Amino acid sequence: MTSTVTDIRNTAHQYGAVAKAFHWVTAALILSAITLGFIAGYWPYEPQSVLEAKYALFSIHKTIGVTIFFVALARIVWALSQPKPGLLHPDRRLETWLAETVHWLLYGLLVATPLSGWIHHAALTGFAPIWWPFGQTLPFVPQSPEVAEFFGAWHYVLTRLLIVTLVLHIAGAIKHHAVDRDQTLQRMLPGRTDVQTPEQSHSRVATLSGFGLLTAALIAGTVLGMPAGDHARDTNETTATSDTTSWLINQGNIDITVLQAGKEVSGQFGQWSADIRFDPEASGPDFGEVTTQIDISSLTLGGVTEQALGPSYFAADEFPTAVFEGVITQEGADKTDYIADGALILKGVTVPVTLPFTLQLDGNVAQMSGQITLDRRDFGIGDAGSEGTVGFEVVVDIALEAQQQ
Repeated sequence: MTSTVTDIRNTAHQYGAVAKAFHWVTAALILSAITLGFIAGYWPYEPQSVLEAKYALFSIHKTIGVTIFFVALARIVWALSQPKPGLLHPDRRLETWLAETVHWLLYGLLVATPLSGWIHHAALTGFAPIWWPFGQTLPFVPQSPEVAEFFGAWHYVLTRLLIVTLVLHIAGAIKHHAVDRDQTLQRMLPGRTDVQTPEQSHSRVATLSGFGLLTAALIAGTVLGMPAGDHARDTNETTATSDTTSWLINQGNIDITVLQAGKEVSGQFGQWSADIRFDPEASGPDFGEVTTQIDISSLTLGGVTEQALGPSYFAADEFPTAVFEGVITQEGADKTDYIADGALILKGVTVPVTLPFTLQLDGNVAQMSGQITLDRRDFGIGDAGSEGTVGFEVVVDIALEAQQQ
């Protein structure tokens, strides 16, 4: 039998087919997303087979989250265009207020929770792409660990509030069905359920209460997402320091780029120091030497930072420092092209390394930039047998400004 317009739309006494479809599709999506998110979050980053499964689960979780966001928007638009069936027990004021509060809180959370996760993802590069044709970034969302941390805190708080709200919603439905034995649950099930209820306006106080709780959750996420003063870091001002009496580093970056499932993931080491002794007027062949120490735990690498610092990769707890020592020589006759030829000690392994770099001098200030490609397998980092998840090549870009003392 074909549905009539009345069956599709809400009335003062019953929910229509569209509202019911939105309700149960949203329920299936949100329960799937929460379950996958918790499973993926608690799975380890090793061995490789578990990592690949974790990677896939997070991608499914994020893709479902984006779906929930759009379904929730469509559901809200439909709900605002429809009458809402009257309450079966309007005389129970406290129960009515609680039901209405949970209802509006759920609507707000179904938009805010996936959106906060989407922004968190867009502010990072790397771990687990969203399988939607929108790309991995969002307009007006910068690629920033600070932005990701901020919205990640929102997502954490909102997810927990969503779970609590769902539990209350389900408990209320069970109470109506098993204790009150009324038709609250039946009129949301497929098919037509005629329930005569008085036409009534729904509580504005409950609406404000629901969105008030959502606002409180956003404030809590904001507090959690604010960087603590002792941990806030500006890599351009505080991370590149030097105890050398020859050259003092004013600012600089050590950036790395690696392929994660075929996509570039970039990050940087936030804390490092360099002792540079360099004489541009030397007759050669040696123009000086450099010793650089890198704090491995200061690495940020998009959404795979935790994985990268783990025992299968950099093993930051066991090997907290990497050291490069090299002798500076000139490459060719051009006084802007040099080589730092030496060795890199990383994860307890010493590997010969030659770093070509260019140097631009302006008075007593030098601008240096160089790039080198390393093979992570040489240092026992990650799985040596497959590039399926993480590429073998790691591109290291170094740029700094130093002043002669």
